[in-house]
Amino acid sequence: MSGESQAQVNRLVEHLFRHQAGQMLAILTRFFGLENLDLAEDVVQEALLQAMRQWPFGGVPDNPRAWLIQVAKNKALDILRRNASLQRIQSEMLQRLEELQSTHVAQDPFDIDQIPDEQLAMIFACCHPDLSKEVRVALTLKAVSGFSVPEIARAFLSEPTTIAQRLVRAKRRLRESGIKLAMPMSDEMAARLDSVLQVLYLLYNEGYTAHSGEDLVRHDLCAEAIRLARLLTTRPATDTPAVHALLALFYLQATRLPTRVDGDGNLLLLVDQDRSQWDQALLHRGLRHLDRCADGDQLTEYHLQAGIAAIHATSATFEDTDWPALLNLYERLLCLAPSPVVALNRAIAESMVDGPVAGLRSLEKLSAEPSMKSYYLLPAVEADLLRRLGRTSEAADCYRLALGRPCSEPERRFLLGRLQALF
Repeated sequence: MSGESQAQVNRLVEHLFRHQAGQMLAILTRFFGLENLDLAEDVVQEALLQAMRQWPFGGVPDNPRAWLIQVAKNKALDILRRNASLQRIQSEMLQRLEELQSTHVAQDPFDIDQIPDEQLAMIFACCHPDLSKEVRVALTLKAVSGFSVPEIARAFLSEPTTIAQRLVRAKRRLRESGIKLAMPMSDEMAARLDSVLQVLYLLYNEGYTAHSGEDLVRHDLCAEAIRLARLLTTRPATDTPAVHALLALFYLQATRLPTRVDGDGNLLLLVDQDRSQWDQALLHRGLRHLDRCADGDQLTEYHLQAGIAAIHATSATFEDTDWPALLNLYERLLCLAPSPVVALNRAIAESMVDGPVAGLRSLEKLSAEPSMKSYYLLPAVEADLLRRLGRTSEAADCYRLALGRPCSEPERRFLLGRLQALF
């Protein structure tokens, strides 16, 4: 291929980064070790930048993904050769890289059949018990899923500087502890699985409702979260009810993905979605996993969230939604896994059962939460409840407050439309 414009190349590189950066990093880290995670991240970024510089003039290679990993590998090797402190392991590295070239690059190194163990090993290494829970999740989102620091901060409702500091500490801990890139033994697996599931949950959520950018839905992130969760079901030690509960949640929410935006990319609320366009195949997969997650006596937050998603996905119309059942599930979820976001969703369900005034009373308790200060949905929900009560001026103020907080462009257009419709 040749003659691609810079814009075309930039889109391709962005696509490859979103889909493949974590997989590239897993392959490189397998050979260079977790102590060189920073090096692997750097050379992946440099390979992507080199592609943006070269491909508009020389054309896109027939196998761009293999090209990227070859360039990243060569850059890493050059750096290691210049680093005198690593001379003692250069021979071992060369042997590993020859294996990489012969087994991975000769084929498509990103084929799912070639790399699942490396990615799962990378996830479990990042979720090592020597690291704090918050650090494990942030590190995995960065190293495995290619999240930027601002994206991770939005997922945690935190500040980018806080996340950056966590990542620095995590990488230092990896270097100092000598943690290896390998799947843990069966008796260690359960201790790390909770963090792994939280990572996949955050990854899916970022895809289901992107916190920034032009698109509300990022299908690539949703698909990646589902793919990794399905990989967990292929190993006896991780084929647990909690994993099936999470997969049920993913599939049941993905049922609605085709109708979350209209043809122009504008946000559609649940009440406005065409339910005849919901993906029935995904619905049935979700219900199968929901049935499987009932094995045993374990009850996790994913079980409750999957139950919530199932009520929405199986309601014939918005008016048929069983809001009292939803309110009950949210109250149980709030007890099991309390968070301001769960409390916000509970307030919405409460407003559908007991009216907007009851919902507003519950929202008052959330306004003092530090993590809600920059969360646009809090004033957006308050605005909607005020609108339902006919308190137009107050609703407008809340919509303006929501518009001043970070959100995606479809969400911004929706808020602006709601504000304009008040007058």
